[in-house]
Amino acid sequence: MKISHALIAMAIALTACAAAQAKEITGPELKQALEKNPDVLLEAIKANKAAIFSIMSQAAMEEQARVRREAEEADRKALEEAFKNPLKPAIDDKTRIRGEANAKYTLVEYSDFQCPYCSRGYQIVEELRKKYGKDLRFIYKHQPLSFHPNAMPAAQWLEAVAMQSPEKSWQFHDTLFTNQDKLGVDFFKATAAGLGLDVTKCEADAASQGVKDKIAADMAEAEKYGFTGTPGFLINGIPVKGAYPLEYFTDIIQKLDAPKAN
Repeated sequence: MKISHALIAMAIALTACAAAQAKEITGPELKQALEKNPDVLLEAIKANKAAIFSIMSQAAMEEQARVRREAEEADRKALEEAFKNPLKPAIDDKTRIRGEANAKYTLVEYSDFQCPYCSRGYQIVEELRKKYGKDLRFIYKHQPLSFHPNAMPAAQWLEAVAMQSPEKSWQFHDTLFTNQDKLGVDFFKATAAGLGLDVTKCEADAASQGVKDKIAADMAEAEKYGFTGTPGFLINGIPVKGAYPLEYFTDIIQKLDAPKAN
């Protein structure tokens, strides 16, 4: 119920109570009287502002609680469905993997180097890598948002760096996330030079169609899986939309292991 509708309904109820004290009146008669004399309604509202505000506040709290319960139930059902039918991102022998290739858990992130929430996502990934060690492999995929002007260039430069050194591309990845306030072509060049890479080649590769196609494929996959914002994650195919706390990911991993323990 919208607040304006609730206000009118409650005001009419108050007016009806007052009218009932004078004489018996039917609903249609009350409605007709109010339509002919709308000032009566306004006077009733003014005279009972405190009561109306209290009722409205309580109704709003109850509505928020209902919406929250429905959202939590929808999330629960979606998570249950995800465990039954995990998503399968594209991973092949060309995919850059950080960690053991045959690790027990696969964490895929769809991210944006300029997104502040993705900075938190980066920290969570590092915490997970530290916690699970060789049991977890990490794959970074691109989802640069259009309103972050440095996000797409950063993604392109990462791919360009990876063409020269997949290992150094992870150092480049870390440096970008820990220096979000410095992002820009000059910083990309300086970082690449600091890693001992051919900067001229990086610049050319960053503008290549192959790099653009790679990023576009990542973005299309993110969209297919319903990741409209960043960061988005898949942990063994289970989607996590947002930079949730470490405990949220560990809970999922525990649930992944539960069937094996039974």
